[in-house]
Amino acid sequence: MNILFSLVFWFIVLVVLSSIRQVNQYQRGVRFTLGKFTGLAQPGWRLVLPILQSMTKVDIRTKAVDVPDQEAITKDNVSCKINAVIYYRVVDAGKAYLEVENFWHAVSQLAQTTMRNVVGALELDELLTQRDQASTRIKSIIEHDASNWGLEISNVELKDIQLPEDMKRTIAKQAEAEREKRAVIINSEGEVIAAENLRKAAAILSTSQGALHLRTLNSINDISSDQSNTIVFAMPLEILRAFEKWGDQK
Repeated sequence: MNILFSLVFWFIVLVVLSSIRQVNQYQRGVRFTLGKFTGLAQPGWRLVLPILQSMTKVDIRTKAVDVPDQEAITKDNVSCKINAVIYYRVVDAGKAYLEVENFWHAVSQLAQTTMRNVVGALELDELLTQRDQASTRIKSIIEHDASNWGLEISNVELKDIQLPEDMKRTIAKQAEAEREKRAVIINSEGEVIAAENLRKAAAILSTSQGALHLRTLNSINDISSDQSNTIVFAMPLEILRAFEKWGDQK
């Protein structure tokens, strides 16, 4: 009798020990009873009856999906390659396990098709200058389907946009022409300001008595500091004519 009791006792202990499942803090357990979904198991030690029940653990931490390079054509018929990274997490482990076979693969495939569709609706300039808006549009489209799978899309980032070599050269020439245009505008604006300042200075010198002579003396003083300079004085024509009349009188 004691032997039978001991066997029963150890059998029960073995069944209990084999029924214990540990669910970590970053996981949720999807429980099935006789093949039917019967709820989620929270973190901790949980009993899962052998044969009658089964449980699958689902990681609910935020994951990053690296979307591979995708060939796409923009609205203005420019071919390019784009890649992105998607951050998502499971908010409903039951849906993530029941509604889609492999939610990681499903998110990646959905992102690839969505990226090509969004790029096809944008011109190249819009894609290059409004990358954040393109990422937001991709995120909103993916969220619509991902929410049905119990997923939450945290963020979508376009990592790189690769253009053909001839298009890169065209963009570089355009940027160089734009810089030259800006330089010409800046130089012309500087010349206008300099001319206006010279006009004001000439007006002041012409209206102020003795100002022109002081300016001349100041210039001579600056020039005389270097012995290699040759100073040429320009005399008014009236003085030369006075000398001519004085010579005629002699």
